[in-house]
Amino acid sequence: MAYVSNGTTATAVFAGGCFWCTEAAFEPLEGVLDVESGYAGGAPDTANYRRVCDGDTGHAEVIRITYDPQKITYDRLLDVFFDAHDPTTLNRQGNDVGTQYRSAIFFASPEEQQAAAAKIQQLTQAKVFSRPIVTMLEPLAAYYPAEQYHQDYARLHPNEPYIQHHALAKACKIREKHADLLKK
Repeated sequence: MAYVSNGTTATAVFAGGCFWCTEAAFEPLEGVLDVESGYAGGAPDTANYRRVCDGDTGHAEVIRITYDPQKITYDRLLDVFFDAHDPTTLNRQGNDVGTQYRSAIFFASPEEQQAAAAKIQQLTQAKVFSRPIVTMLEPLAAYYPAEQYHQDYARLHPNEPYIQHHALAKACKIREKHADLLKK
């Protein structure tokens, strides 16, 4: 974990489809110290890519964001989260289909749960999306890091067609829409 001068960091766990895509969207943000791909929502013995791909483990592909709350707030991370994927498709992001690709916010405290619920209500009232938001709010029981070969995947494999078409497109959208949040 990266060092923050005042010694405090926080984490957020989001599921927005393929973890390669969401990881790439959050890495360039100021105050984001680390983004790690992983799994949440299921049992420890099924927290591996081979099993999660079956779609019957309860796990979602997630990212765990370690951030400095003095530089970026949880609320701003939620803004990016809702812009980095389609929160209106149930158990699906593009061609990726199954409960492992669901839109979910795994909250670790009542404050995170309240902030996420308030963000969904705000976006719904503002009619930001033409369809209802289906993002689930789930308590974070445990987080399991994904296999090493999944970490920083988009950055390490920028020429792969899936990365070019999906992950980089999402990262570019975030860079454009949230230019004020980018690392200098």
